[in-house]
Amino acid sequence: MVYDVHIFVCTNQRENSPRKSCGETHGLELVAEFKKQLKELKVGLKTRANKSGCMDICDFGPTVAIYPEGIFYVNVKIDDVKEIVQSHIINKKTVERLLLKK
Repeated sequence: MVYDVHIFVCTNQRENSPRKSCGETHGLELVAEFKKQLKELKVGLKTRANKSGCMDICDFGPTVAIYPEGIFYVNVKIDDVKEIVQSHIINKKTVERLLLKK
């Protein structure tokens, strides 16, 4: 199946590293919550939430990237997932407070 929207959630885990990693700060739980919200809000089959490897912006993690737009959300918490799905995925409006500042 071809998807219109991909939600990539960093779940990378680094052992014995001074840098934090998204997987250690609830990355896997975020993937599960995105899948749950997509189903509950009946977003449809054209949107997919996936685990991803390191996006190399670990200091701002957990990190979520949404494609095809190439939007990066940072410091994402479980409570932010519903807002991201409703605002960004359904209503096509970015969640400004979570955007990675360039």
